[in-house]
Amino acid sequence: MAMPAGIGAVDLMIGFPAAHARDHYEFLRKLAKDSESQDMEFPAEYMFKDVPNHLPEGADPVEVTLGEMDRHGVAIGLVGLGGEITVRALRDHPDRFRASLEVDPNDITRSVRRIRAAHDKHRIAAVTTFPAGCNPQVPVNDRRYYPIYQTCIDLDIPIISNAGIAGPRVPSACQNVMHFDEVCYDFPELRIVMRHGAEPWEALAVKLMLKWPGLYYMTSGFAPKYYPKAIIDYANTRGSDKVMYAGYYPMGLSLERIFTELPKVPLRDKVWPAFLRDNAIRVFKLDP
Repeated sequence: MAMPAGIGAVDLMIGFPAAHARDHYEFLRKLAKDSESQDMEFPAEYMFKDVPNHLPEGADPVEVTLGEMDRHGVAIGLVGLGGEITVRALRDHPDRFRASLEVDPNDITRSVRRIRAAHDKHRIAAVTTFPAGCNPQVPVNDRRYYPIYQTCIDLDIPIISNAGIAGPRVPSACQNVMHFDEVCYDFPELRIVMRHGAEPWEALAVKLMLKWPGLYYMTSGFAPKYYPKAIIDYANTRGSDKVMYAGYYPMGLSLERIFTELPKVPLRDKVWPAFLRDNAIRVFKLDP
């Protein structure tokens, strides 16, 4: 069960450190009502220690992330399409980075147009969404998402959606894992990847992945020692092709911590390559 070396992992949730990371979370502070959330640098920082999202003066964020990837054997990173830094990384290192696009389906037409434009210009590999972070919130099975789901099918890209209790102090019912059952029924061609744990419904997530061929899971937001047991058991058995590695650097976890803890995860020998690389290459169509 030892984690093999030299696989060249695909990290399905990685980014670039920022000197003013706090600014990235203003949209969540508008949703939160408690005073403590307004003062947090990172809206879920009560769950994390030693958040590495800071940039030394004069350092280049792309080079810092590439250095961390090289140090820990990450070959490809899926990064959120944002400002100039991400565009530069995609341009200068097309073999190391692929992009995803975050959408809020409250503006349906604009979201669909943004997806198509980003796919044409940047060859995005996925759409991402945070239902509990939308303003107003949008349940996973809400009809506002349906044109976005169909657009993903048309472009042959998956959608990554937060699942389970939200880390920031906002309501979480919109991310109830049971909602995915209806979406998978209505869109059998759609590839959906659940991110950020699916807790406390991780056993339900396993049941639904057994039921629906297009439903997947990635381990973003969790240090490896906290990966849900139901997910590890599933990956070791019938779900070896459904569970994928994703980190959370620099938003909440360092790659140093992740790759120090990963070898202790009790995955079977044959599962490691699928978990670290092969499943992501297939689901996100990352072959050159």
